[in-house]
Amino acid sequence: MKTLTIEIRHAEPADARAISDAHRSAWQYSYGGLIPHKALTQMLERRGEAWWRKATRGPATILVADVAGVVAGYATLGLNRARSLPQEGEIYEIYLRPEYQGIGLGYRLFQEARHQLKSIGCNGLVVWCLEDSENADRFFRSNGGVDLAEGMEDFGEVSLKKVGFVWN
Repeated sequence: MKTLTIEIRHAEPADARAISDAHRSAWQYSYGGLIPHKALTQMLERRGEAWWRKATRGPATILVADVAGVVAGYATLGLNRARSLPQEGEIYEIYLRPEYQGIGLGYRLFQEARHQLKSIGCNGLVVWCLEDSENADRFFRSNGGVDLAEGMEDFGEVSLKKVGFVWN
């Protein structure tokens, strides 16, 4: 009998290719049909393996959800970039490959990201998502988020509304 290991851990430069693959898969699944194809493709091309290798050495914390040695998803987090909001922490991104969604792994990754922010002294956090992203909206609401902020995000010639979910 094999034991399946699931670990939420800090990303390392050696994870760059796997994070890039998870990013591509998750974003195509999440944003295909929401973000214009050309803009989405350009965003994915910019964030390949080299970009993620550099990001693992940068100031933001990157966590990976490792399932039996496979990077199933990731979260990036750090200090809140929206100065108008009082929450001190921000989860910049949290994504899972589609085949790992709906089994509680996102919840575990989210909880560890919250714990990491709290451990560096952040009071409260914010997460932004596109208003039309039903899965993200449902996920953040089910985890206690309250949508208290709005903004716009430009994707080429298209501007899409985004919602800021907060936890105090």
